[in-house]
Amino acid sequence: MTSSICYYDKNAAHFAEDTLSVDMSELRSRFLAHVPMGGLILDAGCGAGRDSKAFLEAGFRVRAFDASAELVRLAQIHIGQPVAVRRFEDVTERSHYDGIWACASLLHVVDADLPFMLARLWAGLKPGGVFYLSFKYGEGERHDGERHFTDATEERLGEWSAGLPEVESVECWITRDQ
Repeated sequence: MTSSICYYDKNAAHFAEDTLSVDMSELRSRFLAHVPMGGLILDAGCGAGRDSKAFLEAGFRVRAFDASAELVRLAQIHIGQPVAVRRFEDVTERSHYDGIWACASLLHVVDADLPFMLARLWAGLKPGGVFYLSFKYGEGERHDGERHFTDATEERLGEWSAGLPEVESVECWITRDQ
């Protein structure tokens, strides 16, 4: 994931320009329907802060982080609150969040590490919490320039999440790339 972090550090302004105006309202609405009003959301891999800002504006509390220091700097400006420079493996909270939003962020983790990273994040959810994660659809791992991508299918997600305790339900849907 280090090459991906370097990419985002070098290209943060361009990435922010390309993503801050992307309409994710339909996906956020599906997620927020399962988070209690005013609940605490962890935006894991928040990028430039697009979704964190929308959650805050909708009346939710947000803790956001990203591994790219430059994206964190831009996210703090965009959402007007502190954002941590942090990686998925740094998440140690237990039963803390009402929802975890990992929109197009875990896709930079290598396949072999995904079960561990999902377990770290899962442990941070309160009982009954909701976890949103998104990947590009497909099989395998690839590089696009400096960025590493792990693609996913329903089967791969099932394999990575097989060891998670107390999963009540899983919804998978395919949308067009934003």
